[in-house]
Amino acid sequence: MANRVLIEDYSPSSNFYTSDLILSNYLESHLSKGSREYCEQQFNKLGALAANEMNPLSLTADKNGPELVKRNAFGEDINEISFHPAYWDLMSIAVDSGMMRVKWEPELRKRFIKERHRLGFGIGFLYAMSEMGIYCPLCMTDGAARLVDLYCNEDDKARILPHIATSEPDEFYTGAMFLTEKAGGSDVGANLVKAKHFKDDYYHLNGEKWFCSNANADIIFVLARTDENIKGTKGLSLFLVEKKLPDGSKNPIEFIRLKDKLGVRSMASAECMLTNTVGKLIGKEQEGFKIMAEMMNLSRIYNSVAAVSVARRAMVEAYQFLCNRPSFGKLAIEHALIRTKLQEVSSLYNANFYMLWRTITALDNADNGDKTELALLRLLVPMIKKWSSESGVYIVRESMELMGGIGYIEDQVMPKLMRDVMVLPIWEGAGNIMILDMLRAITKSEGFVVMCSEIEAISLKSVEYGKYLSQELKEIKMLAEKLNSLEQDSMEVAARVLFERLTKLYSNALLVDNLNDKTTAWVKPSIDYIIQNSTGFQAPLSIGEIKAMIGWS
Repeated sequence: MANRVLIEDYSPSSNFYTSDLILSNYLESHLSKGSREYCEQQFNKLGALAANEMNPLSLTADKNGPELVKRNAFGEDINEISFHPAYWDLMSIAVDSGMMRVKWEPELRKRFIKERHRLGFGIGFLYAMSEMGIYCPLCMTDGAARLVDLYCNEDDKARILPHIATSEPDEFYTGAMFLTEKAGGSDVGANLVKAKHFKDDYYHLNGEKWFCSNANADIIFVLARTDENIKGTKGLSLFLVEKKLPDGSKNPIEFIRLKDKLGVRSMASAECMLTNTVGKLIGKEQEGFKIMAEMMNLSRIYNSVAAVSVARRAMVEAYQFLCNRPSFGKLAIEHALIRTKLQEVSSLYNANFYMLWRTITALDNADNGDKTELALLRLLVPMIKKWSSESGVYIVRESMELMGGIGYIEDQVMPKLMRDVMVLPIWEGAGNIMILDMLRAITKSEGFVVMCSEIEAISLKSVEYGKYLSQELKEIKMLAEKLNSLEQDSMEVAARVLFERLTKLYSNALLVDNLNDKTTAWVKPSIDYIIQNSTGFQAPLSIGEIKAMIGWS
């Protein structure tokens, strides 16, 4: 055998869309014919770019991160962030992909109003497989557009939204939200930045924001306190801050330093000082956190898309490697323990995949006036955010180990995936915050009732898995009833157990709901593995069954 790592005919995926039977099947099954026809070209084009041109660009942007330029050659303060050309090439690909345009261009938005989130996230899923760092500014941009659309006046909408719907990279505006401060971190109610009214709806903002992702954004939503006597989140108001003032001059935002992050290094996160920075009040005073929740919840869905997308990339990188790596006289994929590990990570992936897309569908439905779906979304967003991010880290780590030492080397993509995915359990609220958010959801909305009803309906339709689902649901309902009788500390600890069991049950129910003749090759073994995993031994699947379970074409 030749002295080489992989066999000679190794040929990795040339298109992340056409090689992904799970994603292509889901989009084909759950999108209208008109939506599929419109986006099929974008899916195919971006799938090819993500598997080819985007990969070296992403590695280059990761290794050549943004730089803070405080002064020019003449000693003048310019306070700018400089990016490697690879960053702008990747941003151009994002704009050209249409992931924002399909949501925000007026005619397209009207045409696809019932499916626009599924279309945008379908494109974004493929993009994030190659570049998760810039997917953060894109996330912030979509969230900022949502707030502009819901809460800004018509003049602001007419001025800003065309720059998000544009197909021209030079005209594209990106967004950001500046929430975090040193005093509180996740405790946003401890924020100190002050806002003082000076004319009309405009305020001067003063203070420091501690963790500002996409710091170079064109449109930024900032939380600040208009009345120091009103404590907590109830005292926070929301302001639209634009990079440039109406006269074309810079809005004063000083970048103290850029964050030296573990991952997502391609995009700029900074510590920012606001000194009489001009902000326009959005909504009413003291309602800022409530309004900002719209952007935060959308960001949590983006977080989940990134988690599942990166998990997919890591899993298929490992699978392709193992199918072509000689090991102990045969290919690595022929070893039973390797196939068993692939069975585990693909089961986790498939469960997360269907729960993620159920969440995105609920967002589409809620935005179209479905109050039942809105209630479900209140519980489902923190649920999918927590579980997809945590299991995403696990899937990437296990995939890296399957590749051995070469998976740990920075010459290829796996180390970048590992560094990037590590931020997701933290970004937009760590796991404990998500537990508390789910706890609030079941006390302040009907989300738990809606979710239980959906699980029950699925169990009644399934001959093979109905008994398992209904028995688990019965036990979870009993556990939920006990929560209200507990003191706060005990309630929070018990809530973790409840929501972990509920997440597993709901994700498994969704797998059952998506089981049909076309999906059985990957859905059924995933259900069986998740159900039987706690009961002990399972025989390893064949190479062909593993390929089918990963949905590999």
